[in-house]
Amino acid sequence: MHKLLFFIIPLITPYAMAETLDVFFGTSGNESKGIYYSTFDTASGKLSGAKIVAEIGSPGWITMDPDKEYLYAAGTLNEACVAAYKIGENGKLTFLSSANTEDGRSAHTAVHPSKKFLITAQYGGGSVSVFPIKSDGSVGKRSQHIEHNGGSGVVPSRQEAPHPHWTGFSPDGRFAFIPDLGLDQIVIYKVDEAKGTLSEHSVAQSVPGGGPRHMRFSIDGKYIFLLNELTLSVTTFSYNARAGKTARKTTTPALSDEAKSHQEFNSSSEILVHHNGKFVYSANRGDDTVTLYWANPISGHLTVKAVENVRGAFPRNINLDPSGNWLLAGGQHSNTVNVFAIDQKSGELTHQTGNVINIPQPICILFR
Repeated sequence: MHKLLFFIIPLITPYAMAETLDVFFGTSGNESKGIYYSTFDTASGKLSGAKIVAEIGSPGWITMDPDKEYLYAAGTLNEACVAAYKIGENGKLTFLSSANTEDGRSAHTAVHPSKKFLITAQYGGGSVSVFPIKSDGSVGKRSQHIEHNGGSGVVPSRQEAPHPHWTGFSPDGRFAFIPDLGLDQIVIYKVDEAKGTLSEHSVAQSVPGGGPRHMRFSIDGKYIFLLNELTLSVTTFSYNARAGKTARKTTTPALSDEAKSHQEFNSSSEILVHHNGKFVYSANRGDDTVTLYWANPISGHLTVKAVENVRGAFPRNINLDPSGNWLLAGGQHSNTVNVFAIDQKSGELTHQTGNVINIPQPICILFR
């Protein structure tokens, strides 16, 4: 007689593997003292009270190397610079070095997957710079400087000159991408990893007057979602990874004309792609909301499914925790960071009442 064996298999939910994560915050303004630190509980969505861990002037953008051992900040130490820190326990940041950008403050910075160098975008200077990273994580003197030229001129007050606004790399690290608000383009550079240099390769032309700000790749790397700051929209491009070339597909408004009419000023700030590849989020300043899109995996087309108020003022930055269960929204003008739970089936956001901390003008949220 055969015995029937029954096994009890536990139900694994996204919340089962709870952990406590380090979270760093880049800030700006006179009330800011530098980089702030908190911890985040992935089970409850709770943030601990924030503390200052590095004093630096207006570290508006912070990022890490791929192994999350070092943190790099675009800020000011006597002069505009990119600063390198070693990350220790309990959020301790040990200063390693800084290098002057030599062309004004950087709006954004990204570390190459090789960890050999990082690039910065100078919005005011209209330029892109390369800085070598040494074996100890410190950053060296600027090794390459590239100036963008021209301007689309569609929006006279914003597009008379180039304004690089974001830096990043293709999933394979072979190309660098620089959305330029003034040019209405993503400028694409070929990366020479051995030399740590960039060379002009191609451009992706966005919609006239769109004002490219930030961008993200789809999870499979086949599409680029470009956030247009001035028109509050997302333009989808198909991406040929082998050739490093793009083709513009569709553009999806983040807000209706009626919603935009309620505020004198509206501006897009950040775009994110959920790790399930289905959900895309963008933040809307002025309207003070986050737009949820569903991404079509075949065409890359985005469809707006919901718009959620951030319970704060002027969401300059939003970010997803690594579990994909939570979205954090930083209110630059309300000095707040609010936590939202993400419905894993619909992508919709639910504000977690009481899950809010105060930080002076948070404009960048970075999970370790």
